[in-house]
Amino acid sequence: MHKFHGEAEHMRDNRLKELFGAGETVVNAWVSADSAYLAETLSHAGFDSVTVDLQHGMFGLDGAVRLIQAVSAGPAVPLARTPALDAAVIGKLLDAGAYGIICPAVDDPVQAARFVAMCRYPPTGVRSYGPARANLAQVPGYVERADAQILTWAMIESRAALDAVEEIASTPGLDGVFVGPNDLALALGVEPGLAVPPPEVEAALARIAEAAHAAGRIAGAFALGTEAALRLTGQGYDFVTPGGDMAILRRAAAEAVAAVRGTAVTTAPSGGY
Repeated sequence: MHKFHGEAEHMRDNRLKELFGAGETVVNAWVSADSAYLAETLSHAGFDSVTVDLQHGMFGLDGAVRLIQAVSAGPAVPLARTPALDAAVIGKLLDAGAYGIICPAVDDPVQAARFVAMCRYPPTGVRSYGPARANLAQVPGYVERADAQILTWAMIESRAALDAVEEIASTPGLDGVFVGPNDLALALGVEPGLAVPPPEVEAALARIAEAAHAAGRIAGAFALGTEAALRLTGQGYDFVTPGGDMAILRRAAAEAVAAVRGTAVTTAPSGGY
């Protein structure tokens, strides 16, 4: 399988589409730290993709562009989470080289359709021309191929979105849905951040995966570690993030300290979304 980094004679194929098409589980990394070194390291760590989080990450749009560059230096596919349903920001992230966008707070199929349009060129959508870094080599065919290569996930993280998940998942052109379990827990009135989600969240996760697959879409979610990620794959999720960068770092650091001191591992809450 070819690696993602390096130039090609035309717009590079999105390797995630090949993996999803083959029924593989895609394992995604998550970057919230403003460190190109960290982003590049994660791209070389074996993850299929690395998501640059502009919603809650500790950087702005300029920083996100640098992090997408860093991810692109390795084999992982660069993705980004936009902070909002904003055509200008989404277009900028795509122009910087993101091969997929995760959009938060999509509460209904109308918003989902607007999101898809922001990621597609006319006449299908409203994305403005200007692929900048995404087409540095100025090879022909980028615009013609971009719509088929860019992946789109609508986040399901509110009661309204859960109530409309079947309609959202059926939005023409949408590739998948993505769950933020902690925000969804808050929306459902239960405690977020638990190692094992409350029954209300577990039921919602099952419903969301079922709705995605019934519509032929990708079911994705953020997980608070590897055990949670395995529970998600057991529920049929195709696209999982087994913890964010800082949670992984904190856990590894705590385990190293505990191993040397011969004490129990103690860590702060892992955060997450």
